[in-house]
Amino acid sequence: MQLNKLLKSLAIALPMVTLAACSSNQQSESGSGSEQTTNQQSGQSGVQVGSAERAKSPEEIRQEKYEEMRKEHTVYFAFDDSNVQSEYAELLAAHADYLVKNPSVRIVIEGHTDERGTPEYNIALGERRAKAVSEYLQNLGVRSSQLSTVSYGEEKPMVKASTEAAYAKNRRAVLVY
Repeated sequence: MQLNKLLKSLAIALPMVTLAACSSNQQSESGSGSEQTTNQQSGQSGVQVGSAERAKSPEEIRQEKYEEMRKEHTVYFAFDDSNVQSEYAELLAAHADYLVKNPSVRIVIEGHTDERGTPEYNIALGERRAKAVSEYLQNLGVRSSQLSTVSYGEEKPMVKASTEAAYAKNRRAVLVY
């Protein structure tokens, strides 16, 4: 039993001692002074070791892109408006590009409003906002079969407050993958 513990300890300690002995220190290196000066001037200290990056598979690349798309997926609207503002062109273009390259992916576009207005009006406004984003994506080449819309009106606010800042956050369309 003691012998087994001793062998395990040696198996762990021996590589550590070897690595410590192999570590280089420029002051204790043996060699000509001109080599050390040249290496110091060029910023090199001998052998350079770097880590090799494993190439990502197309599926891994697609998955990373998918995760990135899920982070930025909200389009905000002005009060009582359903027009997509130009500041969201780049965001929607990225989503459209992803959807065009991945025709099996389907999304739901949720339309939301703030609490002002009647429930019927807000459901209709939320639907117009969702359809505006859907049409924008279709104009960028996304197939309509990949898109579906739903309106929640004022039922699912992002921020539950009655301030102008809260209203602005609640007037939105959300792309759900």
